[in-house]
Amino acid sequence: MLERYQKHLTNIAHMMSTREIFVTGGTGYIGRRLIALLLARGHQVRALARPGSVGRLPAGAVPIIGNALDADSFGSTLRTGDTVIHLVGTPHPNPSKAAEFIRVDLTSIRAAVAAAHQAQVSHFVYVSVAQPAPVMQAYIAARAEGEKAILEAGLTATILRPWYVLGPGHWWPLVLVPMYALAELFPQTRAGARRLALVTLQQMVNTLVWATKNPPPQGTIRIVEVPEIKKIRA
Repeated sequence: MLERYQKHLTNIAHMMSTREIFVTGGTGYIGRRLIALLLARGHQVRALARPGSVGRLPAGAVPIIGNALDADSFGSTLRTGDTVIHLVGTPHPNPSKAAEFIRVDLTSIRAAVAAAHQAQVSHFVYVSVAQPAPVMQAYIAARAEGEKAILEAGLTATILRPWYVLGPGHWWPLVLVPMYALAELFPQTRAGARRLALVTLQQMVNTLVWATKNPPPQGTIRIVEVPEIKKIRA
């Protein structure tokens, strides 16, 4: 009898520690690695994908066929208790892609927020960008509008603000490390250097997993800046 009771308690604890997670951008740079880790941790993951991209999702994720730019194409698949992680964005952003930031980044976050609000999901997680910054103004503006949409919708949310995420195919900013070290030496540039510091792909994935396990109080928005991203362990 005691063994059965202990097993029951273990099952309850497992159910409380795992979550139903809906990911947009699951076939991308961060998304594939995040989904793999979420599945390994026992979470149930549904991932939005276009028909031609389903094969790029990690095995174990449940594909949801839809268009990230159109809330009507996936909104009905969201559930009240879901955690939604929004990762859609323009690959390799640079100043020449200002129009893409509006067409893809801003349109997709507005669609995801509208769908999440309609479904009354429990937690919305958004990868934004560090701000303010002296460059990439169009990109920052689009992401700031995304944050505004979350606020206006009244969602319970976690917003991550990385600057550049180092990883496979994304190593070139390492040449800037000496400049960051120099900027850290002076009080007038120290805060900016820390806000715009480089983070690794693993640090981002760790922070996203942590966010799913630790939602903020209901009805509030939590901002996670670069210094915290660098410290969090999944």
